[in-house]
Amino acid sequence: AKELNANPYVTLDMGQVIPGRPATTMTADAPFEFVLYHLTRWKWSTTDTEVETASGVVPYRYRKKSYVNTIQWAIGLEVVLLAKDLWRVFLTTDHPNGGPFIDYPLVISWLMSRKAREELMMKMNKKALKKCVIPALDREFTLNEIVIMTRASPAKFLGLEKIKGHLGLGADADIAIYDIDPRNIDFSRDYEAVIKAFRRAYMTIKDGEIVVKNGEIVKTTYGRTFYVNPEIPEDLAKSIYERLKSSFKSYYSIALENFIIDKHELKNPFEIPIKTNLR
Repeated sequence: AKELNANPYVTLDMGQVIPGRPATTMTADAPFEFVLYHLTRWKWSTTDTEVETASGVVPYRYRKKSYVNTIQWAIGLEVVLLAKDLWRVFLTTDHPNGGPFIDYPLVISWLMSRKAREELMMKMNKKALKKCVIPALDREFTLNEIVIMTRASPAKFLGLEKIKGHLGLGADADIAIYDIDPRNIDFSRDYEAVIKAFRRAYMTIKDGEIVVKNGEIVKTTYGRTFYVNPEIPEDLAKSIYERLKSSFKSYYSIALENFIIDKHELKNPFEIPIKTNLR
């Protein structure tokens, strides 16, 4: 948290783990999955494909009474609750590794309510909590701070702040409406109402079209395909391409051309131009 607050070039995704809920560790770190498989004695699926690493999947459940899992739960919350600039912090669960993204409402309740954190800590490993600072943290996020973490800051970080993450002029009409009135709710005390509201949007508007109403999907749409186009000198781009092509011939049986996707192959493409200092 100190490094995050001191260095304006550091960004952080929360990667919050969800105790007591099923998760799936999914990584290209095959040795880690091998160890985790023997620790959990659960199932393990791994695939050795023609890439630099071997992908693997191991089912996992973060246990509330586990010393290690309690530390993992506390770390994400502590860093975020101690952060001064939420425009560089993003709410995530490292889906599916820390927990499914459908549990974002739980994470929101822990950030907005000290009471919610305390009630969960009563079920967590007590020895582990003594090593954490979260029991002493009384900060409770406002609804505005949650909006920054879940909408505005990710849009800004991705270079989409002109069209995403706000309701101003020029923004896409991407709007989620929740059945909750902040004027009549004490988010700190009534955290269950927060969880209930955020779990099921009353209405979702995507690019100006209503796709969810009364919590039910009423329409499906195909959005845009965003891609980045960095400003790279032609000679440098050509040099990089030739080196990659040579490496593929040396280490792969698949040609580099198999990985290239042309613009005409994209449905509803949207370019994000990126300026660089490359010369």
